Amino acid sequence: MHSIDATDSQLLRALIDDPRGTFVALAGTLQLSRNTVQARMTRLEASGVFLSFDRRINPVALGYPLTAFIEVHVQQKRLAQIVADLAGIPEIVQAHGMSGTTDLLVQVVCTDADDLFRIDGTILAVDGVDRTATSLAMGELIPYRLRPLLDRISPPQGR
Repeated sequence: MHSIDATDSQLLRALIDDPRGTFVALAGTLQLSRNTVQARMTRLEASGVFLSFDRRINPVALGYPLTAFIEVHVQQKRLAQIVADLAGIPEIVQAHGMSGTTDLLVQVVCTDADDLFRIDGTILAVDGVDRTATSLAMGELIPYRLRPLLDRISPPQGR
């Protein structure tokens, strides 16, 4: 993974402010040459700094207004196959392996409570899944963000 310096931090903050900004516009905002911006963007992209675009699509627009988190307890020796089977469930938008009492934390989107019940049943039907515990998300209180971390690398001008 690429190490982010102060100029990269400023460039990434400018992209947060204007995600569709052209190299020319970003260069003007940051008072850098277009070639510098283009080279840094290419390096950042090649080193895996940017996540996939689908993280920016709101599932509500796709007809999935509810989000839930499902704690999944599994038979560890079957973990690889369980994860492969779970990846085949379209409503699972993210899953994390966990330490502690829960093996997997799975984020799902659903159309309503009945749909959530169906999805939970589909997860429980996966060979090697022992049990689940489901929590409905009541609202996103702190949206996904990285600006505070970028600000640590290079404080914004004027502060």
